[in-house]
Formats: sequence, structure tokens, C-alpha cells
Amino acid sequence: MRLKFLGTGAAGGIPLWGCACSVCSRARIDVSYSRRPNCAVVDAGGTRLLLDAGVMDLAERFPSGTLSAILITHFHADHVQGLLHLRWGMGDINVYAPHDTEGCADLYKNHGPLKFNHVSKFEIFNVGDIFITPVPLVHSKPTLGFCIEYKGARLAYLTDTREIPPSTAAFLTEWKPHTICLDCTYPPGTEGSRNHFDLPEAIEISKDYPDSNFVLMHIGHSLDEWLMSHPATVPSRMVVGQDNESIDCPETE
Repeated sequence: MRLKFLGTGAAGGIPLWGCACSVCSRARIDVSYSRRPNCAVVDAGGTRLLLDAGVMDLAERFPSGTLSAILITHFHADHVQGLLHLRWGMGDINVYAPHDTEGCADLYKNHGPLKFNHVSKFEIFNVGDIFITPVPLVHSKPTLGFCIEYKGARLAYLTDTREIPPSTAAFLTEWKPHTICLDCTYPPGTEGSRNHFDLPEAIEISKDYPDSNFVLMHIGHSLDEWLMSHPATVPSRMVVGQDNESIDCPETE
């Protein structure tokens, strides 16, 4: 099973509009340092899942029939804005998402080929041979993480959260994912109320799952800037995700 990041950035992306920090300036010169809205695609056994839909060129990336389904963690614009274009297309595709009466904009009303299916925490469903367990997260809108399994390969995708609820933590301890892709938006010392983890919080969470590798995602430009001057801060089991980077999870069955 392989996950490829289409984007690893927070809502503003990198470069952030109008920002002249070292990270944003670097990304304007070298696009490999850019970060698009956080989303990914998972391939396994002939099934292809899109995890969130923040990038705007989905129609060009994925011609009709090349996606098996779309999984939406929550309905903030930077995670669904790519759907606003797809809905004018033809055919149909299943979109699995948390229960949210508002959705985003008029996606529910004018959904076109997007067939929304609301899924509930810990109720397993499958797309092809991939099995998905939604797990609750704590954010400013109803939000789910997705624990994805294919032939024993296990990956947890946990974006946009300020807390891992006890029920989710207990599930992860029992489930033992090979890789956990974890929200980490802010550098150390970030004050004020937040809906995302900072780096010290992400590192503390990783200690609870010593057998899992960690990939940090939903990276804000202030964290990227901090990491430029503190490159040795991230533990050995943890990497900072990059756009277009792939992660392989080994099958055990």
C-alpha cells in the first residue's frame, strides 16, 4: 500500500501570500519547497482513494474512472475546495465524509456526480480490498481521521486536530499502524487557542506509539521556518512530509 502526498501544507500554503519569510521566499525560487493544501492519494490492490480534496486540479490529475472513492476528513474549505470543480462533471463517485449538517458552501445542494456518504466513528467500511475505520478527532468542525488497511498494511491519517480523543488513542494502541500521518502545524512556543498540534505536542504523541513511524503534515510556514534553523529537532522515527513524497506500508498477509 502506498500513500502519496499531493499537498502537506496548512490552509495558507507555502509560499504564503504576501509573506517574505525565508521559507516563503525559498519556495518562490524553488517550487519543490512549496506546500499545497494537505491531501493525499492511497493506492493498493487496484483501488485508489483520494484523502481530502484541497488541491484545485483534481480533474487534470485524476481523469474520470481513475479514482475509486474520495474520503473527506472534514468540510473546511482547504480540504474540499477541489470538489467544487468536480461537481460540474458527469458520472458518479462516492465521497465518504463525517456527519456535518452544513458541509461546505452549497456542495450538498449542488453535488453533481459526488455521492456523499456520511460515515460514523469506528464503523468499518471498505472500498475494494481496502478497509477503512473512521476515528474521531477534535477540531472546529466535525472531523474524522481514517485508519486504512490493506492485507495487513496499516496507515493512520490524522489531520486537523488539536487532540487525540481517548477512544482514538486506545484504538491506535490496539491497531498498531505501521505509519501515522499526523497533523503538526505550529512551531514550539506558539501561544493562544489552536485547532492544530505544535511540534512538541506531536513528539509527545509519538511516544505513545513506539512501534509506528510518524510523518508530520499540515505544515504551517512558521513551523517550516523554525525547522530551517533547528534541523535536528525531529526524532529518528519522525519525518516532515513533503509534497509529492510517497510512503510505502508493507503488507503482512
